[in-house]
Amino acid sequence: MNAEPPPAAAVRIVVGYDGSPPADRALDGAVRLLQGRTGRITVVYVAHMSSTAMLSADAIAELENDFDQVEKELRTAVGKRLRGRVDDWDFERRQGQIAHELSAVADGIHSAHPDDTVVIVVGSSSSAVHRMVGSVPVNLARHSPLPLVIVP
Repeated sequence: MNAEPPPAAAVRIVVGYDGSPPADRALDGAVRLLQGRTGRITVVYVAHMSSTAMLSADAIAELENDFDQVEKELRTAVGKRLRGRVDDWDFERRQGQIAHELSAVADGIHSAHPDDTVVIVVGSSSSAVHRMVGSVPVNLARHSPLPLVIVP
């Protein structure tokens, strides 16, 4: 009989990030969650283009350029925020519905690392509109099969 406990599973944290104060709190919460554990943080920026927007090809190209610029700025901001706190992290940009894309990233990580614990971390929304029509955290809470942490 072996009395030695099995090695602890790594924690892989997917953080939804858009540079807002709730996203900053989510990233800080992910850092605290990872503290003292083996793991990695994957920061995900989802460029969301409203499906109701009727845009010309030129307007869509300009929006894509804007998304590229936002991605660069967010990647830099995340690097500064994590410097000296977390060594193992990456940044990914996706496009689509935010909750769906965060779940897809988390599902992909879970498939690649089935023995690790995968957690999605997002900031809570303080918008009154989100309380009426729903928000990313609410959508994830209703549909994500993986653990979810909503940071107030």
